Amino acid sequence: MTSRNTPTRADLVRDACTAFAAVLDGLGDDDSWAPTGCRGWSVRDLAHHCAADAVRGLVALHTPTTARPDRDAATYWADRGVDPAAAAEDRRRTRAAASLYPDWEELRGHYRESARALVHAAERCRPGGTVRTQGHVLRVDDLLSTLAVEATVHHLDLIEHLEGCPGPAVDGLAEVRRVLIDLWEREPPEHWSDEHFARVGTGRAALPAQDRAHLGPEADLFPLFS
Repeated sequence: MTSRNTPTRADLVRDACTAFAAVLDGLGDDDSWAPTGCRGWSVRDLAHHCAADAVRGLVALHTPTTARPDRDAATYWADRGVDPAAAAEDRRRTRAAASLYPDWEELRGHYRESARALVHAAERCRPGGTVRTQGHVLRVDDLLSTLAVEATVHHLDLIEHLEGCPGPAVDGLAEVRRVLIDLWEREPPEHWSDEHFARVGTGRAALPAQDRAHLGPEADLFPLFS
C-alpha cells in the first residue's frame, strides 16, 4: 500500500536519508563489513557511495541553469545500468575511496553530515527551478525525486544481509513505485507490495516464475532500471 499523504519532494529526501542514517547508527564496526545487495560492496562501501550521492545532490541544487529540462523524475533513470564497464569502474572507485576511512564512526559521520546538508538545501530550494547534474538538466522537484529514489533503493541494498534492521521510509517506497509505473506505463499486479515492486523493478530480485508467466512479454522489460 502507498501512503495516503502527499509529501513534498524535499520531505521525501529528508525521510529517505533519515531512515538510511538510522540503520547506519545502529551498526557496529563488525556490522560495517557485512555484504550488501550491491555487488562487491560492504556496508562501508555503500555508506560512502550514498554520502557521495548526497554531495552530488547538494552540488546540483547549487548549479542553477536557464536551460530547458531534458530529463524528468522517470526518464532520468533511462540510462542507468546500461554500461557494465562504467558500473564496474564505479564499484572499484567506491571501494578505494571508502577504504580511506579506517574508522567506521568517521565514515557514517560523513554520511550524516552530507545528508543533513542536502536536506537543508532541499527544504530551501525553489521547486520550479532547473539545475544541471550528470550532463542533464532537471527541474528541482524531479532532481529531489531521483535523490529520494536512490536513497530508498540503496536502503534495500543496505539491509539485504542485516537481520532486524528497519526498512526504507514508506513514502520513499511509494515514490519508487510512482517512478517505476511511469517507466513501465502500467500498474503492477495488485498483490505486489511497494517493496516487492521496488526490488523486482530495479533488479534487486528476480521476478517469480508465476509473475513472469502472468506478465508474458512484459516480463522481459525487467528490470526497469538498476
